Amino acid sequence: MKQLFKTQLMYLMILSFSISCCKGKDTVSALNDTIPEIPGWTLVWNDEFNGEKIDLTKWSHEVNGDGGGNNELQFYTNLAENSYIEGGSLIIQALKKNYLGKEYTSARMRTLHKGDWTYGRFDIRAKLPYGKGLWPAIWMLPTDWVYGGWPTSGEIDIMELLGHEPNKVYGTIHYGPAWPNNQHSGGSYILPSGTFSDDYHIFSIEWDSTGIKWYVDGFNYHTEIKGQPFDKRFHILLNVAVGGNWPGSPNVSTVFPQKMYVDYVRVYRKTDSN
Repeated sequence: MKQLFKTQLMYLMILSFSISCCKGKDTVSALNDTIPEIPGWTLVWNDEFNGEKIDLTKWSHEVNGDGGGNNELQFYTNLAENSYIEGGSLIIQALKKNYLGKEYTSARMRTLHKGDWTYGRFDIRAKLPYGKGLWPAIWMLPTDWVYGGWPTSGEIDIMELLGHEPNKVYGTIHYGPAWPNNQHSGGSYILPSGTFSDDYHIFSIEWDSTGIKWYVDGFNYHTEIKGQPFDKRFHILLNVAVGGNWPGSPNVSTVFPQKMYVDYVRVYRKTDSN
């Protein structure tokens, strides 16, 4: 019995290594046999957050209190209280806590140089925080900034929510010349009932050389026809901001802590793509 277990374990290790080698930076766990197939798409990278700790071969933390260029109020940390795995989900937790000159702490995580893609389908299943001044985001930035600094090389916002509108999400792209002449375009989606903090929902984009489509739970609510600068490598970011120019600051009604739960992140390529 012990020998059989060792043989099975060795097989899984070899299979996992083989998948990793064949995909380069694209990594798919050999144990994720239960992930349903999507016709026309091949899974190339994923994190199901089933381990005990954040997988630092796939994610890194941005640690700063710069305000994200939006006068945000949080300090992004790599502290365990701001980002951790629990119950099969990644938790990004915003706290009301004085830290290095800021009144709030949170986390901002990214796949930079660990998961970078040009085109594909991106599915993220998440449950979102709520309350005035909360600003959760699932988004993408250029890896190589080929066309220049922000926003010239682009930004893809898969999902943004303003905490005082807990039933509404936004999908947006940013591009064009430097601020204050920068440009953006996008759309929004309102839940038929309830809020995005009540349960998990799947936020997706399908991105190719012709443009980007945004989905919530499989419903295509917006499409942008756009090529350059969205023809180079981008990586994923997950964060919960507090305050900032768009949502405004928390008020007396805002409850802390607030959490964004991420059940999984899955990246696909079109099956006929090389």
